Amino acid sequence: MRRAANPSGFAIDARAAAPPEPARDCPLCPRLVTYRSENAAAFPAYFNGPAPSFGPLTARLLIVGLAPGLHGANRTGRPFTGDYAGDLLYSTLLKFGFATGEYAASSDDGLSLVDAMITNAVRCAPPGNKPTPAEITTCRSFLRERILSLPRLEAIVCLGRIAHESALAALGVKSKAAPFAHGAEHGVAPGLSLFDSYHCSRYNTNTGRLTEAMFDEVFSAVKERLSTGGRISESGDERA
Repeated sequence: MRRAANPSGFAIDARAAAPPEPARDCPLCPRLVTYRSENAAAFPAYFNGPAPSFGPLTARLLIVGLAPGLHGANRTGRPFTGDYAGDLLYSTLLKFGFATGEYAASSDDGLSLVDAMITNAVRCAPPGNKPTPAEITTCRSFLRERILSLPRLEAIVCLGRIAHESALAALGVKSKAAPFAHGAEHGVAPGLSLFDSYHCSRYNTNTGRLTEAMFDEVFSAVKERLSTGGRISESGDERA
């Protein structure tokens, strides 16, 4: 996996100027607020709110997904928890030492992330799992502040093109300087690499667009990159 040159002057050691997590009743995207209210009425036992980032604040790896699934993170309140994408993601994180415990598709299963945090480009579940460009842009401020809040961050894994483009915009990097491609690694800031992967959705795996071996290769490259930058931190599951 060849690493592209750093095209940005983004200061990774800066400090977040605003909260990196939206309010539980975030009002910023009218369509998502309406959808959230409808789901609260239809599924009152669900979390039905912006899914908070999951993982320790000492993480050197940040994984960025698209948005919570209606019956996944929107139900459980933890990113990638309760749907197929989470089954593949968490099993891979356990395999490569980025998680400990047992993943049981529940926010109270006792699973902890090790040196890694998971977040989404859009924090609320969108209708049809398709956020609008305006919603992606609005939620990008939280992604930027989340990136800035991680003082030891060395690697970002983007699951899918939308996560990739949102992360680049949050970092101030133009898309043409770091085009999306599965398995690509881009140097996006001093000491910070961005890795691309197709999203670990059921559709992508069923069609063969993404295989378990392909997904493993991405995290193997991340593990190798982090091994050159310092010691893996102690495990923790602090919700940011």
